[in-house]
Amino acid sequence: MTTASYTTPIELQSPPSILFGAGVAQKVGAWIARHGHQRVFVVADTFNAARVDLLGLAADAVVFSGFRPEPDAHDLERLLEAATQARPEVVIGFGGGSAMDLAKLAAVLPGSGQHFMDIVGPDKVLGRAATLIQVPTTAGTGSEAGTRSLVTDPRTLGKLAVQSEHMLADLAVVDPDLMLSLPRAVTVATGVDALAHCVEAFTNKKSHPTIDLYALAGIRLVGQWLPRAAQDGGDREARAAMALASLYGGFCLGPVNTAGGHAVAYPLGSRHHIPHGAANALIFPHVLAFNAPAVPEKTATILQALGLPVASEPRAVFEAAHGWCLQLGCDMKLSDFDVPADDLPLMATEAHAIRRLLDNNPRDISRDDILAMYLAAA
Repeated sequence: MTTASYTTPIELQSPPSILFGAGVAQKVGAWIARHGHQRVFVVADTFNAARVDLLGLAADAVVFSGFRPEPDAHDLERLLEAATQARPEVVIGFGGGSAMDLAKLAAVLPGSGQHFMDIVGPDKVLGRAATLIQVPTTAGTGSEAGTRSLVTDPRTLGKLAVQSEHMLADLAVVDPDLMLSLPRAVTVATGVDALAHCVEAFTNKKSHPTIDLYALAGIRLVGQWLPRAAQDGGDREARAAMALASLYGGFCLGPVNTAGGHAVAYPLGSRHHIPHGAANALIFPHVLAFNAPAVPEKTATILQALGLPVASEPRAVFEAAHGWCLQLGCDMKLSDFDVPADDLPLMATEAHAIRRLLDNNPRDISRDDILAMYLAAA
């Protein structure tokens, strides 16, 4: 595998304004007022819809919360109906990756003359009329810093991806205090998702020294602080460190993106509704070990950054990463999520079709390789 040099061209995009730190969520209302906006539309899951007051909004906002954790085209249709009626000047994504992904679409589609299928793919969005603010409540997806949105196709159960600079937030507000209430299972699953973003960018065919900086910093933060956040959900320092790791993972997604790990994990979410973070945690050690022969030095660096024994031999890599995930409390078997064994071949076929990610992987992954991972995780 060849690695990009410092002279390799790359485009870096991030929100023009980022508020980071304990209590900054309360500043959202003041920011909106300062910019002269009034009509506010909030996309939030059910839990966060009940605590919109934490955003310090000066007036009542229209809140949309009628979507599932892995939103599909039906959820999107209801969202766009609500957003069209609300005619918002500001759209706020308040929650995990699903809320923030839907908020991006609510900001660009209503009134645009474009339908969702018109914009699937890269750089097809014509523009955006509403201001977009992203407020993550989990430390995992990094979607607050990204330009992509994913929606499940209910017919194929595949992920439809939209990518556009018009979906980059005007303001990202990363308040780790919003994450203090996360249960341990969500904490560890979303934490390993943040780790996967960093690892898959670091080992990616498109890896670049500028992104390696964020990726490795994010890996080190997860290695040091995720065990503490899992052990004590009220540890504010650990929550802040994990929020930063997630943000760094988001920076990795734009110019480099993920690779094999996310491709192999996607059918778990779209077909069996396994939460995205939990799916990535389950798959993480399998793909890390599979890729080790192609990127042995970077694999050893990853394990060292996590505080694990340095290795590059696949079996040793797998045992170290799998044991680390187990110790955190991640569910590491497909049977833990009632995934039927006879569904694994079809899942392997679906995952192998996700070329936009698999083509980034440092080592070619065949359908049989994917099936072998699923069988090993069964």
